[in-house]
Amino acid sequence: MSAVAVAPREIVSAFRERFGGDSAPDVYRAPGRVNLIGEHTDYNLGFVFPIALEMACYIGVSGAKHGKLRLYSREIKDGFEIGIGDIAGASRRDKWTDYVVGVAQQLERSGVTVESADLYIASDVPVGSGLSSSAAIEIASAFALLGSRQLALPEIVQIGHRAETQFVGIPSGVMDQYASVFGREGAAIQIDCRSLEHEYVEMPREASIIAVNSMVKHELGASAYRDRVAECQAAVREIKKFDARVESLRDVSLDFFGSIQDRIPEVPRRRARHVISEDQRVLDFARAARAGDLPQMGRLFVESHRSMQHDYEVSAEEIDFLVDTAIEIPGVYGARMTGGGFGGCTVNLVAPSAVGEFRTRIGAAYEDRYAVKPVFYDCTPAAGAGRITLN
Repeated sequence: MSAVAVAPREIVSAFRERFGGDSAPDVYRAPGRVNLIGEHTDYNLGFVFPIALEMACYIGVSGAKHGKLRLYSREIKDGFEIGIGDIAGASRRDKWTDYVVGVAQQLERSGVTVESADLYIASDVPVGSGLSSSAAIEIASAFALLGSRQLALPEIVQIGHRAETQFVGIPSGVMDQYASVFGREGAAIQIDCRSLEHEYVEMPREASIIAVNSMVKHELGASAYRDRVAECQAAVREIKKFDARVESLRDVSLDFFGSIQDRIPEVPRRRARHVISEDQRVLDFARAARAGDLPQMGRLFVESHRSMQHDYEVSAEEIDFLVDTAIEIPGVYGARMTGGGFGGCTVNLVAPSAVGEFRTRIGAAYEDRYAVKPVFYDCTPAAGAGRITLN
C-alpha cells in the first residue's frame, strides 16, 4: 500500500488530538533513500551511492512529566508506551516500536539521557518498498529524542545503525542511516562504508530518477539477507587462503579475484563476484555522473541488475519483468533493482521527455501481467534529517 503524504503542519493538530495539551510539538524529519547503485556492498565495507528522498518520516515530540515514552503511529494506528526506567533493559517485540525503543536504548548507552516525552509518528516512506522506511524512523527518532541537545552527525548515524543491527536484529550495513542523515538537495552521496567518509556528486539534470514499486515483498527476503551476509563471510575466508591480508570483500580487486575465482566454491564465488564488481560499478557510475554521461550511467544500472539477478540471486520475477520492460522503452537509459531484494522497487534513469510514456507503458504492462498496479515515485535528491520550522 502506498503511504499517505505527510503535511508537517497537520502533525501539530494530530499530536494535540492524540496526547492533549495546547502547546505545539517540535517536528523532526528524516528521509528515506533510494540507492542508485552499490547494492549489498555496504556490509562488505564497500561503496554505495544513494540519494535521500523527499519522502520522509516525521515525528512530533513534546516533553512530558509522566515518566514514559508514549508513541503513536499514524500508519499503524497503534500506540505504545514504555517507562523511562525500562528502556535500558527493553527487548525486541518484533513490532514497529522496536525502531524507536532501539534508538532510545542506544542513546542511553551512548551517555544521552532519554527524557519523558510523547511522540506522534507519521511517514510517507512506503514500508516494504526498499526505500528504507526503517532508517527514516530510526533517524527521526534519534533527532526527536535528542531535541535541542547536540550530537555529532556520524554518531547519530551509528546510533540508528546499532538500533537496526543490535536491537531489531537485521545485519545490515550503515548506508540507510547515513543517507538519511547526510542527504543533500540535487546530489547523490558516494559513501565509503569502511572509512565512513563521503563525497557529494551532483546528478545530471538531463535525467529523471523514477522508482517503481512492484507492490510485492517475498517472505524469503529476511532469511536470505542473513544468508547473503554469511555467504560473503565464507567468500572472505576462502580468499584469505590466497591473501591473508584480506579482511572484507572491499579488499579484493577485480584482477586478483579473476585470478583465483575458479578455486573458490560456486556459491561464495558468485556472491563475491557481485560485490567486488559492484564496488567498481559505483566508482564508474560516479565518474559517469560527473561527466553527465547518461548512456554509461544506464549501462551500469543494467549491469548491476544482472549481477544481482544471476550472481547474488536477490531479485524476483516481478522485478526482473519491470527492468526488462523498462529498458525497451525509448528514453530509458537504464533500470535496476534497488534495496535488499525479493521485491520492492526498481530505480530507473529516464529522459524527462520520456517520463509520461514510461509510466504509461510500465503501468499497463505490469498490470496486464500481474493484475497489480505499480506505484511510481519521483526521486528528487533531498536534504537530510533535521528539525522542521513550521510557519
